[in-house]
Amino acid sequence: MKIEYPRLPDTPTSHLPFSPCVKVGDFLFISGQASVDKTGKIISDTFENECRRAFDNLKKILEDVGSDLEHVISTRNFVRDPADLPRFQEIYKEYFKPPYPARTTVAGCLGPNLKFETEAVAVLKTVPIEKPQS
Repeated sequence: MKIEYPRLPDTPTSHLPFSPCVKVGDFLFISGQASVDKTGKIISDTFENECRRAFDNLKKILEDVGSDLEHVISTRNFVRDPADLPRFQEIYKEYFKPPYPARTTVAGCLGPNLKFETEAVAVLKTVPIEKPQS
């Protein structure tokens, strides 16, 4: 098994010292994604738009490395204002479907420049998904 740092030219990146994605075997570890453009410039906006941009960046990175949102097994989410938690729950369900990934959400955090950030652990699309029987 080896550790890889996959990145395509359009992968959202940052000027901060971290890799957008680290691949170990079939596992993908996606660094925190926020409301940034592909150069890492923060795009301040409403909570909803920042949340969607962060999830869209996550989706883009996953697609770039051979995965998708359905193969996300865990997310960690950071919401600056606890009042935004109900809207976060609604938006989250647009991007992730049952059975949902394991999840941690922390509110009342982040500095003044970001309203939302998410990170994820996923597997490659080649890993089969066994959904629970209903």
